[in-house]
Amino acid sequence: MSAIKHTSKAATTLTHKRHTGRRLALASGVMLGGLMMVSAAQADRSEWPESFTVGTASQGGTYFVYGSGWANLIADELGLSGGGEITGGPTQNLALVHSGDIAFGLTTMGPAADAVNGKSPLAPGLKMDNVCAMFPMYETPFSIATLSSSGITSIDEIPDGATIGFGPAGSTSDTYFPQILEELGVNFERRNGGWNDLGGQLQDGLVDVIAFAAGIPIPAVSQLEVQTDVNIIEFTEEEQAKAAAAFPVAPFTIPASTYSTLDEDANAVSMWNFAIAGCDLPEDLVYEATKITMENNDKMMSVHRSAATTIPENVGKNQVLPFHPGAARWYEENGYEIDPSLIK
Repeated sequence: MSAIKHTSKAATTLTHKRHTGRRLALASGVMLGGLMMVSAAQADRSEWPESFTVGTASQGGTYFVYGSGWANLIADELGLSGGGEITGGPTQNLALVHSGDIAFGLTTMGPAADAVNGKSPLAPGLKMDNVCAMFPMYETPFSIATLSSSGITSIDEIPDGATIGFGPAGSTSDTYFPQILEELGVNFERRNGGWNDLGGQLQDGLVDVIAFAAGIPIPAVSQLEVQTDVNIIEFTEEEQAKAAAAFPVAPFTIPASTYSTLDEDANAVSMWNFAIAGCDLPEDLVYEATKITMENNDKMMSVHRSAATTIPENVGKNQVLPFHPGAARWYEENGYEIDPSLIK
């Protein structure tokens, strides 16, 4: 496993002097930053680590950008050394957090459900009970694309034996999309590879369909649109319901503005992503990290635009992992109800 880290360290300086009237007139952003630092300084730091690592995924993907940026934000605000680490993605992050090899990670609800039920492909039979939820990130849509010349305009038109590209082996897409399509009655041959590589294979006629689980717009699809005519294959409402009943996904709408190919919104399904922490991490540390994230969406948006949904209103999207007591404390203090059975 690679261990490329982007670290950031900020010294925390405290003052106990009263602010003068002139200082009280400082810009609100500066005042907010000061309040955050004071809050963190008042926390019990006796058992805090001096540094931390956030498990992300492959370099260049949304997880890597989001996770590394979030790590730097938390490090700066709390005066710690921290950074993002390249990993195999959601499934491996769960294992690394559970074992204590990393403090924090990013995952999706499907791999999380497998991990807590002892069905992780990395450790069959091991129930990963040292993984706790922190905060909601964003949804990963499951979407399908093919060339217009294929004549395929719906899922039930995908021919028997079609070659379908499912992305990198072991990814969320490769783990769940084949199962979803099998549930919907599609018979296919499986192909793995990077998204850009599969886009090229689709254009060259080496694969018939690509089934993506990735943030939108998907660069490979946008690039294909420039070069050729593409069909975005949507789910029917019945197919959405059937997939949601069998897997940890929910109905999702791809806005028409996402791709030039779309004339109107397209139905899909999606899986939520959550940030995770080791359940044995100090409560005050996780409380402060959750507080910084949930109270500063503008800073999170500067990390990655997908953080538009990194807001406390989406905390209920996790019904799989127990919440860390530190994270749960922040939600409860701010009026967001969490089922007690979902708190570690």
